[in-house]
Amino acid sequence: MRCPTCGADDDRVVDSRPSTDGGSIRRRRECSACGGRFTTFERVELPDLLVRKRNGTSSSFSRAKVLDGMHRSAKDRIPIEDLERASYAVERSLRELGQREVTSEQVGLQVLAELRDLDPVAYVRFASVYKDFQGPEDFEKELHSLRKEAPPKT
Repeated sequence: MRCPTCGADDDRVVDSRPSTDGGSIRRRRECSACGGRFTTFERVELPDLLVRKRNGTSSSFSRAKVLDGMHRSAKDRIPIEDLERASYAVERSLRELGQREVTSEQVGLQVLAELRDLDPVAYVRFASVYKDFQGPEDFEKELHSLRKEAPPKT
């Protein structure tokens, strides 16, 4: 790293610790030339994940868009921290497929899977938009499948 004070590229790491979110490493450095101290962050840079939309166009995967859709469906029913964890889980499961490009359908199915575990109402709200429900019978059909897959209540 180049020192921001003098421009020298000879420094040593004085302290190293994970960031609060665990997504990066914070390193405190000291310049050997001028003695100035500065902080750097190291994080993994993953290749772009592309999403192929139904109309055939592609765009970069956006965890923020996934989180927004989940948040709208949850409407104050699920804590934002849980939704953030779920959006990370969606991205992780899509990356585990090992493909550079996924379909919007795959994204939607992963979101549904996460919401199913968090809250059935948020799940049905998301499903109604994602699956383009046209009438009450679509809701009934989805609720029936949700009840069928849910463990029996004691």
